[in-house]
Amino acid sequence: MTQQQPATRTKAVLALVLLALLGAACIGAGQWQLRRAHERETLLAAIEAGRRAPAQALDAQHRDGPDWHPASARGHWLNPFTVLLDNRNLKGRPGLWVATPLELRDSPGTAVLVLRGWVARPLPPAALPDLGAAAGPVLVRGTLLHQVPRLFDLGSLTGRPDTTLPEPFPAADGRPPRMQNLPLDALATATGLDLLPVVLQQAPAQDAGLIQDWPGPSTNAGQNYNYALQWFSFAAIALIAAGITAWRTLRRPQPPSHA
Repeated sequence: MTQQQPATRTKAVLALVLLALLGAACIGAGQWQLRRAHERETLLAAIEAGRRAPAQALDAQHRDGPDWHPASARGHWLNPFTVLLDNRNLKGRPGLWVATPLELRDSPGTAVLVLRGWVARPLPPAALPDLGAAAGPVLVRGTLLHQVPRLFDLGSLTGRPDTTLPEPFPAADGRPPRMQNLPLDALATATGLDLLPVVLQQAPAQDAGLIQDWPGPSTNAGQNYNYALQWFSFAAIALIAAGITAWRTLRRPQPPSHA
């Protein structure tokens, strides 16, 4: 009997350590969910404030602005520099985003990248329709972003992300390249354009049959609060179990000592 007691006490101490670690991990996960909830609330406030703000006119002097603010730009389309962004689904349908630089009026060589809209990915052997934008001066309205919304790229794990435009660009056959993500600096290098540090996400417009139904970032903070409550509940269960284990261990009679 006395030989079993040290082993039992060792198991109890090990259980206490594991329960304490589990409780600490659950508390950490709950705190992370709270931070995510606060980030989403901040993002939602920024989006709502931006939508209420007055529209900003982009030109060579006014090159920047806050995310989610309405903006407009005048100029003409640079169709040869159109890029297709792949794997952009719309309501479960596979498709592509069409991105074309707009050279600003009275500022040759200066342009803003415009996300013009979504087009369904054709099933082989069908081909994409003509995606060329209208010639001549245009006024484009939309929403400001500081980058093209990104998708997870497996190539980034291997050090070879899908962000390199083909050479030569534009291609000799005139077909726009397909990419998963498009950094502004990569497009500026490939085209030689002085690109504004923002992207204009075009508002609904009649543009080559494209659809301007843009998915927004997730702002559902309530989901994170629910997850945080679950993690804190798990932590409470683990810590209560640790307390009960400690109490039972302390109440267990000590083995007799031998002089």
